Amino acid sequence: MTELSQPEQGLQTWKLTLSYDGTDFCGWQVQPGKLTIQGELQHALGRVTGEAPLPQGSGRTDAGVHALAQVASFELRAPIPPENLLRALNRTLPISIRVLEARTMGRAFHARHSAVAKTYEYRIFRGEICPPFLARSVYACPWPMDLAALEAAAPAFLGEHDFLSFAASDPDLTTRNRSQSEAQEPTTAIRTIYDSAWERRQEEAGELLIYRVRGNGFLHHMVRNLVGTMMDVSRGHLSVGDIPGILAARSRSAAGPTAPARGLILHSVEYAAEDDLPRGN
Repeated sequence: MTELSQPEQGLQTWKLTLSYDGTDFCGWQVQPGKLTIQGELQHALGRVTGEAPLPQGSGRTDAGVHALAQVASFELRAPIPPENLLRALNRTLPISIRVLEARTMGRAFHARHSAVAKTYEYRIFRGEICPPFLARSVYACPWPMDLAALEAAAPAFLGEHDFLSFAASDPDLTTRNRSQSEAQEPTTAIRTIYDSAWERRQEEAGELLIYRVRGNGFLHHMVRNLVGTMMDVSRGHLSVGDIPGILAARSRSAAGPTAPARGLILHSVEYAAEDDLPRGN
């Protein structure tokens, strides 16, 4: 018993904040024979520390989805200073994945279970020619859109709702390969949305429409399905008045199409103040 318990006392809980271009990856979650963010991070930790914990993310971004500030947590025995770990990981990881911050946390911290809110952005480019440096992170939409209707649709999702109509119709659990170390996602589709709005930003080659949504949690494909539904409103296929009925239907077939993954970005993850204190504070 003593030999088994002593190593556990040397474990440190780590929190990493990551930014990545998800274009060339099959999402966050480790999948056999496929390139994933979680897999690359695990391999980098193994090369740097000699340990290979499976990092737990704040959420499992899908193939092609990006992150400005994804959060991952894991435990290490190696007594490495945070600044050294950050520097070594960035030397080892592919250039499309960067570690922005590394720090040790209290043992109770968990990137997903401790999160209290997340913010996503979805970006649509409006212009004749999408600049190549934007193409990997925006959805280029040249067709006519009623932008006033698009903006009016966003507040309809504010508050607590059952978002089953906006969940993926096929969670594809077999290919996503849930790790045994990760708890199952909640079965309820009830979520609370705190902020939901569109912003227009003028770019040199056209206009950028940015949907920013903040909530206490999101279902698989939920943000992309919200965007696809609002785009249907902007094109006259649906009206803002249809949205309460779509929510009440609790059926994926009632909502609009799924917007492409390349326009979606995990913007930030929030934690309660007491859960986000570095170890020793």
